[in-house]
Amino acid sequence: MGRAAAVQTATPVVDHQHERTYDGKTFTDLSARTVAVKTLSSGTILVTFRTTSRTQAMTLLSASDPADTASNITVGVSAGALQFSSRDRGVLRQNHLTRTMYDDGLWHTAAVTVTAGRTVVYADGRPVHSAASGSFFSQISGLNSLNIARNVDSDHPGGEWFFTGSIRRVAVYDRVLTEQQVAAQSVRVDLADFGRISTILNSGTPASWVVTGDSITHGALWTNGWRSYAEHFQERIRWELGKPKNSDFVLDTGVSGSTTNDLRARFTERVAAFSPRVVSVMLGTNDVAAAGIDVAAYRAGLVELITAIRALPAPAIPLLQSPNPVNTATWPNHAALAEYVRAMREVADEQGVVLVDHFARWTADFGPTPPADLLGDGLHPNERGHLMMAHTMIRALRVFDPASRVCSLRIGT
Repeated sequence: MGRAAAVQTATPVVDHQHERTYDGKTFTDLSARTVAVKTLSSGTILVTFRTTSRTQAMTLLSASDPADTASNITVGVSAGALQFSSRDRGVLRQNHLTRTMYDDGLWHTAAVTVTAGRTVVYADGRPVHSAASGSFFSQISGLNSLNIARNVDSDHPGGEWFFTGSIRRVAVYDRVLTEQQVAAQSVRVDLADFGRISTILNSGTPASWVVTGDSITHGALWTNGWRSYAEHFQERIRWELGKPKNSDFVLDTGVSGSTTNDLRARFTERVAAFSPRVVSVMLGTNDVAAAGIDVAAYRAGLVELITAIRALPAPAIPLLQSPNPVNTATWPNHAALAEYVRAMREVADEQGVVLVDHFARWTADFGPTPPADLLGDGLHPNERGHLMMAHTMIRALRVFDPASRVCSLRIGT
């Protein structure tokens, strides 16, 4: 992920570029600029921010009628999610809330583009949610207050929905920016595939996810009756994200002993048969010890799998997951696993594929030898190892909520 190249962009009618830290009480009053936005029937709002807390409602930018209880147009962060809403004299015109989260303390750029019939929410240069509805400043009565980090109404003349964190820039455009233009104004730009996965997570349209790999994905034996990482992920998606995501299907087609060669040979029955929108592949633990699959062959196998996934209808989106490190004292024939993981990282970078890097997370936390209490036999993650992998995957896809049962789950030793 990196900053986009310079792209010709329209001049904003409001462009407040002043980094400031807000403490849940402070704000910036831009009411003198309300006249520049109140007549806009379409356009773009763009904000660069980072949070320092998780609060149910935090304002990034809000225009309101301070003499009314509920006339406002607001871009904010709600319990980590991006929210765009508008109300006129108590009538809710639209309210869009992402399921993907942005309260990780990192800098993000959010943007909302609105026309008469379409609202699109962007995060880090990629569209992540769209809806067939549109309501912008001109549709809200009596706007004469414009604030960063708070909303003002007649019940809260001193403000409400205060922000905690830093806001670097707030801009309003009198036209709808293209994706390329939004990316050019973003502090970083996510992979296109990451935006597509986020769109699926935020959509009301059911999607099928295939999670495939070897015995680790299979969750065979060593989970000791607990859920595997794929099963934890399924609970997070199909239950905790609420309706209509419970109509998504998460299908685990991992098979103990599998290599990249095995998945390529059985691609139709293990992947294509389920018409997936997202296909997660975690392989390498068996490849490293298999005759005839050196690093070059492994790399070529991953590329072939990615190509086959992208060729599926829908279209399908590949997602790579690196395996966990193993205890090489117990498993000396896996000593080269780090080289295979390095090849996976290179393939992900070359192919523009999202990578959930469990190997990097484990080695960063524990060094080259994973702790025994995360593994059943020095190689296969046990129930605690699978839970760690599930949390890593959920965080990587920005759907981690510490208040959820899956994300707050801990398993004692």
